Amino acid sequence: MHIHILGICGTFMGGIAMIAKNAGFKVTGSDTNIYPPMSDELIEANIEIFHGYGEEIADLKPDLFVIGNVMKRGMPIIEHILKNKLPYTSGPQWLYDHYLKNKITLAVAGTHGKTTTSSMLTWILEKNGLNPGFLIGGVTRNFNISARNTDSKFFVIEADEYDCAFFDKRSKFVHYHPDIAILNNLEFDHADIFNSIEDIKKQFHHLVRTIPCNGDIIINNDEPYIKEVLDMGLWSNLTIVGNEDSLHFKILKDDCSSFALYHKDTHICDVNYNCTGIYNVKNALCAIAAASKLNIPLKDCAKALESFLLPKRRMELIGSVKNTEVYDDFAHHPTAIALTIKGLRDKIKDKKLIAVFEPRSNSMKMGAHAKDLPYSFKDADIAFIYAPDNITFDIDNLNKDKCLLKIEHNFDSLIEEICKEAKDNSSILVMSNGSFNGIHKKILERLSKD
Repeated sequence: MHIHILGICGTFMGGIAMIAKNAGFKVTGSDTNIYPPMSDELIEANIEIFHGYGEEIADLKPDLFVIGNVMKRGMPIIEHILKNKLPYTSGPQWLYDHYLKNKITLAVAGTHGKTTTSSMLTWILEKNGLNPGFLIGGVTRNFNISARNTDSKFFVIEADEYDCAFFDKRSKFVHYHPDIAILNNLEFDHADIFNSIEDIKKQFHHLVRTIPCNGDIIINNDEPYIKEVLDMGLWSNLTIVGNEDSLHFKILKDDCSSFALYHKDTHICDVNYNCTGIYNVKNALCAIAAASKLNIPLKDCAKALESFLLPKRRMELIGSVKNTEVYDDFAHHPTAIALTIKGLRDKIKDKKLIAVFEPRSNSMKMGAHAKDLPYSFKDADIAFIYAPDNITFDIDNLNKDKCLLKIEHNFDSLIEEICKEAKDNSSILVMSNGSFNGIHKKILERLSKD
């Protein structure tokens, strides 16, 4: 079967391409933004990529078009497909119909931590000999890829609440029908497609409705919106972690890089791993609980994490110059920003912490998080926000009395101001869900000239 993927260079659609290719399908694709790392992965897999979305793509005569959510009505190939009644489907629907329905699926949903928790869960299964397939929204450094197909019956998927396609506005995860689901947390986000937290809760409950009665749902004990989702109806087995009558932890180091794992009153083991921040301990707890549903002993689940590496762009040290480190992180929601900064603060103690943020998501550019954003930087010594022309709210009038906050509209000026602040023994934390114009390398280059 020949499938042609429209929007193939996105992480999700590119992952589907890799899985389909490895599963024996003929795969081609189209995109307008063909750039590494996904383009390199696709080319290495001998997947041919075409530039643009002209109707001439139909001359390839695929058996099925798989349409990503970047595609819109009015694009020539979309109009051609509809006019000529050519077969098409969404990425999530294809993934279930041709792949997931034959697997035991473990899904990780939530506003924050999906990529990290999915990666943790995958690594636990790998270290315990289950050889899982996976599709994760980032590059896992333990595997150096974001997706793979294996002959294992187990598959881990990052379950995104964003919509499927122009013709299917449901969240992607309603198509996955997981056997085990982690519902990590829930906050308002994606203001471009959701009007309120109630809209998102409804989508999460659609996911809950697809989990079988013999399936498992794992949640944290301190997530009120997740509990409200389950109050709408629950038909599966529920595990709540973080309570002393279930799986819980005690922090052993201030930066949370070491914790003791307990089940009720029983001490399972101590865990020392390459992560910081209380949020990562909570991610780990959910991953351990999910893996244990596959009859992996809790201690073996936990010990697997001692060799776990955070995915790329999750508190990733890019380089250092004169005792000043530059870190990269994907954080793009006020809660994630605050937790990421706090995790680094606990690690570096009194060292100067410079936070740099690019408001790149649709929600951020619209100003949906403008009220909460300044509070996110409270644990930084100084914070810079880059404000290019596509910001559609009055970013210059953010409430700046909560921290030392500077707004920069010019990218070159931003680099200069950051480097003026970065004296010896500083840490610079750059946060963006995009490439941010290669700012990390440019900061390091500028610092090396001083």
